[in-house]
Formats: sequence, C-alpha cells, structure tokens
Amino acid sequence: MTIRVQTVDFDLSAELEQLRQGNPGIGAVVSFVGLVRDINDGQNISAMELEHYPGMTEKALEQIVVQAQARWDLINTLVIHRVGPLQPLDQIVLVAVATRHRGDAFAACEFIMDYLKTQAPFWKKEQTPEGSRWVDARETDDLALQKWNMPAQGGDPA
Repeated sequence: MTIRVQTVDFDLSAELEQLRQGNPGIGAVVSFVGLVRDINDGQNISAMELEHYPGMTEKALEQIVVQAQARWDLINTLVIHRVGPLQPLDQIVLVAVATRHRGDAFAACEFIMDYLKTQAPFWKKEQTPEGSRWVDARETDDLALQKWNMPAQGGDPA
C-alpha cells in the first residue's frame, strides 16, 4: 500500500509500473485518475485550491485502503492525492489497485474512490468569475456509498 498527498503532479505510467513491481501474480490493474474540471454547478472554474491536515489525511486514506483490503484480495494499492493550487485539466487524484482478477480490481478501485470523496479530510476552494467559494460534498457522492453497505461479493475468476 502506498499513500501520498503531494503538491507535485504524478506520472501515471511510472506510477502503474511501480505498482506492478514485475509481480507475475498480478492479473489486473485498475486505475482512476480524477482531473480538475473547468465548470462545476454551472459556473466556470478558473482554479482550485485543495487543503488538508497533514498526517490526519494520510491516516484517513490508509483506513479506507484497509477497509478495501478486508473486502477484496488486493496485491497492491496506490492512492495519490494532490493539494495546493490546481488548474483545469490538472490531475488531482490517482487510485490504482492491483489484484489477481479484474472483478476485485474494479470493485476495490471504485470503493476506494467513493470513500475518498466523502471520508477523506480535504477542503476544496474554487475560483469562479463571482469570486472564490468552498465546495460542499455532493449528495451523489453520499449516495454512492450506499451500495457498499451491502455484503461484499467474491471477485470475478477471470
């Protein structure tokens, strides 16, 4: 498990290569890269700033990954979240999961991202033509968590 909160951008290809570490037991790698959009709630966004509590944020991300490890057979997991000033099109988050089978990889990646969006202590401030505004959690993000309250299901054997 690797968890990093950083200001610098990441190289997706290099990060996924490191995640795999030449492990021949890995049959699937699923990744999600989130980007800064130029519009939110119908308003143009010229920039975004992310804040966090160092130490506390990494601990929260680690706990999310531990929950995923308890549900699925994960070989390796990577979570990178950027903080500081960001522009539209910038990479903001990477969640990547390596497993033996694709079903576990897809499910664990989605689970980690759903929990990260609602449970990790990050604060976003967007710059709009009307000034800056703090971004509240979305109802759709909270609704996404509800599917994970069901009993975990086994992974896809292929």
